[in-house]
Amino acid sequence: MRKFTYKHKVQYYETDKMGIVHHSNYIRWMEEARSFMMEEIGFGFDKMEELGIGSPVLSVECSYKKPTTYGDTVEIDVFLSKTGGVRFSVGYEMRIEGSEEVCTVGETSHCFMNSKGRIVLLKRELPEVDAVFSSALGY
Repeated sequence: MRKFTYKHKVQYYETDKMGIVHHSNYIRWMEEARSFMMEEIGFGFDKMEELGIGSPVLSVECSYKKPTTYGDTVEIDVFLSKTGGVRFSVGYEMRIEGSEEVCTVGETSHCFMNSKGRIVLLKRELPEVDAVFSSALGY
């Protein structure tokens, strides 16, 4: 499994009255990191759209271990954790830059759909894209 590291600098507007990052922002950062990973494996959202497919979110899991605050740079290790012909899952481990302590872990699951809202089976319909995902997973 290939891991990619995306960095996000915490902005003031992302914090709450207690001075810590509001929990909803971690989900947004996961999307940023996923977009980064997709570009890195050679299949960004622009290429998906050119092919007429999307990858809607089916589920999100997020576990908060330690808060982050304004000014922190959060390193997000992002990786493809599962792939099949129709679905894929992405894992996330977040830590404050320079620290080994994990502050947040998460996973999102997605499917592939065409512009008409129908499921796309990559192995059959887009084998070259399936190969990109298999390679990122280490198959």
